[in-house]
Amino acid sequence: MVNYPRFHCPIPLAVGMQTDLPERVAHHAVKVLRLRRGDDLTLFNGAGGEYRARILGCERARVSVEVLERLLSERESPLSISLVQALQAGEKMDLTVQKAVELGVGRIVPVISRRSVVRLAEQRGTRRLEHWQGVVVAACEQCGRNRLPEITVPESLERWLARPAEPGVLRLMLAPAGRVSLATLPAPLNDRRIEVLIGAEGGLAPEEIELAVQADFLSVRLGPRILRTETAALAALTAIQFLWGDLKEEVTDV
Repeated sequence: MVNYPRFHCPIPLAVGMQTDLPERVAHHAVKVLRLRRGDDLTLFNGAGGEYRARILGCERARVSVEVLERLLSERESPLSISLVQALQAGEKMDLTVQKAVELGVGRIVPVISRRSVVRLAEQRGTRRLEHWQGVVVAACEQCGRNRLPEITVPESLERWLARPAEPGVLRLMLAPAGRVSLATLPAPLNDRRIEVLIGAEGGLAPEEIELAVQADFLSVRLGPRILRTETAALAALTAIQFLWGDLKEEVTDV
């Protein structure tokens, strides 16, 4: 199977239609990847499935394409995972968002914990959200996902924990002194929804851990070593996908 360049194209798509690519997509296709008339590419709009298209013409910033074929490929995890991640400093948050998308999460919830180095005012929080949404799109383009994971507006961890949990969700909090090992837990049942809570650079404060326990989070550990925040989420997601998700598949595209 040929792997054509993939682009998120947030417009209605249908076989046989001719359309101009959005400016961002057109710039990346022609200026960065140097695609030209007659080249094929893959488009997806986030609603599921993907489309093979062909470039009909390039004029300055305008790139027109024809949609040739709809492909029913889906690469979503059988698990519905939400990553509740305390804000990380610098580029660590970008890395966590990017890799979480690659590992199949369905939702990313940035929260401000007591030990978070980063503090976001409302306006800056909105800008960061827009930036992370761009990271999500780029990660989906790279890893083959056709549905964009949701990423929410940053809010305080205490406020988020105060909301009632959805019935049936398995809530896991990663902690070096966790009560149980992840590998000893039974697989989630029914719709297989999981929420994973990860602290910031200094971990979760004792009061936050207590609030999380009161909110039905189970404290779990991943081996004997203390993991950095940028490692913890990725290790936990990988382990969860291997134990209960789709990383055990015998056939992959890698």
